[in-house]
Order: sequence, then C-alpha cells, then structure tokens
Amino acid sequence: MTPLRRRILDYGMAAVLLGLPVVLLQAGLKDPGRLSGFDQAVLRISSPLQAAVSWVVEGVAGVWTGYIGLVDVEEENGELRADNERLRRDLGAARRAAADSRTLERLIGLRRETDAETIGARVVSSSINPSFRVVRLRLDRGDGEVQVGMPVIDDAGLVGRIHRVFGQYSDVLLVTDPDSSIDVVVPRTGGRGWVTGLARDDVSRCKVEFLERGKPVVVGDQVVTFGLGALPAGIPVGMVSAVRAVDYQMYQEVEIEPAVRFGSLRRVLVVLSPPPPADPDGAAPAPAVPARHMGSY
Repeated sequence: MTPLRRRILDYGMAAVLLGLPVVLLQAGLKDPGRLSGFDQAVLRISSPLQAAVSWVVEGVAGVWTGYIGLVDVEEENGELRADNERLRRDLGAARRAAADSRTLERLIGLRRETDAETIGARVVSSSINPSFRVVRLRLDRGDGEVQVGMPVIDDAGLVGRIHRVFGQYSDVLLVTDPDSSIDVVVPRTGGRGWVTGLARDDVSRCKVEFLERGKPVVVGDQVVTFGLGALPAGIPVGMVSAVRAVDYQMYQEVEIEPAVRFGSLRRVLVVLSPPPPADPDGAAPAPAVPARHMGSY
C-alpha cells in the first residue's frame, strides 16, 4: 500500500470514529416520531453495541464497587475486632477488680473477728507441680514483717504457715504439704489428732493422724484447729472425705478435703501473735469449737 493510500485510509478511519458518536447521539436525541430511515438503521445497528458496552461498564463498575465495599467491610471488621478485644480486656479487669474487692471485704471481716493480731498479705506467685497442683505460695511480706512459723489464714480456713522469709517476700508451707503438721480437733466428737499432707502429687488432700478409734468420725465432719501456740482455735482446716478403721490399729485412717482452694488465693492474713490468754478469774473456757463460721469461696 502506497503512503498516500495509507494516509487516506487513516484519515477515513479517524473521520468515521469521530463522526459515529455524533451520528449515534443525534439519532438518540431525536423524537421517535421524527426518525428517518437512516436514523432507524443507525439505532438498530448501534443498539447491540451500546448494550455490550453498557454491560461491560456496569460489570467493571460493579466489581470496583464490590472491591471498595469489601475493603470498607474489612476495615470495619478490624475496628470491631479491636473494640471487642478492648471490651474483653476491660471486662476482665472489672471482674478481677470486683473479685479483689470481695476478697478484701472478706479479709476485713475476718480480721475484725480474729482475736489475734494479723497483717494482710498478697499472693504474688505460686509453685505448681507436674500434676498442676499448688504446692507453695509466695507472699509480699518479708523481713521485719513476718517470721517463720506464723500461721496464714483466709476467710475459708487455714492456708498454712510461713516457711521461709527472704528480703521482701516469704514462702508458705501449705497444710497439704507432707512436712506440715497441725494440731486439730473434730468438734462433733472432741477427738484430737494431727493433720499433715498426703505424700501424693496428684491430690490436694490431707490426713489426720493419731485420731483415736474411740471417737469415730464420719464423712462430712469438720476438722478445725485446736488452738496451740500462735494458731487461734476453731479455724477450719478441712472436711472429712474418707474414713477407714482397721481392727488391729489404735487410730482411724482419716482423709480430709482442705477448706481452702489454694489456686484461687489472692490475699491472705498472717497471724502475728497468739490471741490473748483467757481471764483466769472469768468463766471456764469453752471447748475448742469454731468461734465463727468461715464460708468457702
């Protein structure tokens, strides 16, 4: 093709492309009653093309709108997830604050009811064995505040005794520890014995040793402190959960469930000094029975 013909063809194509929209626009704007045969032919030919173009444009617009909508939805979901996480944290903090408040209220009441001098302490950490059982607690009271051997209690009952003091902290030997030994009494029968922890890693229970068979206990009997030394009398230690009486033994084999849930402890009281002695000129002291009711959690 010669350059002249090519130039004529290019100009012709440009004229058609520029004139076609004008012709289509002119035919589309005319009153339908005044359309000529040429206009009708133009509209008939251009209608499928317009429909195809409109479908493509609408499809692209729909995809774009959907994409923008998805982006907005994802951003909104992200904001909602962040708000949900923040609300969960706030709710958790509110629940912990409420639990701490209830614990403080119970300890204040316990401190008022306890004749002995006490000091409050916060549980800062706990040691757990491979069976996920709490075996040791650490308190935020140390040198100059507490001493080894001081009893540790909460409103549910006896927790244990101060085992080690170092710096600003101290460790508690729990009543469930095999090295622990507490002088106790069963109020219903008056039988006395010693409570020590079972040498088992999988249970948080204690046993009562040297409990005479002549004063038999039953499952459900309460076991409380007898009240020797700095330990006030009548503090719940646990509830009898199993009893075995062997014919050839002098003592009953008794297991008890501790009154305290050690995994839930957050604050406790440390008994600093024993209660004052009874008035020698007063009435005879009552037998060792619970002086107050300490409810569980």
